[in-house]
Amino acid sequence: MKVLLVNGSPHRNGCTFTALSEIAKTLNEEGVETEIFQVGIEPLAGCRGCGACSKIGQCVINDRVNEFLNIAGDYDGYVFGSPVHYAAATGAITSFLDRVFFANMYSGKNLFAHKPGTAIVSARRAGTTATLDQLNKYFTINQMPIISGRYWNMVHGHTPDEVKKDEEGMQNMRILARNMAWHLKCREAGEKIGIKLPKEEQTVYTNFIR
Repeated sequence: MKVLLVNGSPHRNGCTFTALSEIAKTLNEEGVETEIFQVGIEPLAGCRGCGACSKIGQCVINDRVNEFLNIAGDYDGYVFGSPVHYAAATGAITSFLDRVFFANMYSGKNLFAHKPGTAIVSARRAGTTATLDQLNKYFTINQMPIISGRYWNMVHGHTPDEVKKDEEGMQNMRILARNMAWHLKCREAGEKIGIKLPKEEQTVYTNFIR
């Protein structure tokens, strides 16, 4: 079992990374392999809506998005982390996730369906729940079970050291990790006794124009 954690912060070793590292450490203790993927600081364009991914199987813009898509299918669960910028996720991870999930949907790869996902956010003070609501929408449109903790998945602090002092927040990162590991183990046990994934139906597209 492997979980891919994505750091959407421009700071490689900042507050978001500190929270993700606590999750990774706990997952490892539960026997789950982990890797942290850095979105990085290079410019990330938003989705062009060109639909080229349906023809070439990946995003037409060749950057970190395609690097992620090339490895994402090898993982059983996902954690996406972002700092709070203006009560929302960072522009980088928003562009990243828009294109990741759009290319996944239109390329027909279906890398994420029925795999657990969760979002965690870090903030100095406020805007956390709005950011979590924003990020969770990527999971609910892709048939991904959302893993929760005992509280909303957030940590507070202006520096990594301050985040470490957020004892409740860091505890919730560990609880979240154990819940993720439990879900993965349940799925693995189910597969061993022949429980199949839900039946898929061909997508029907409608709008409200009559």
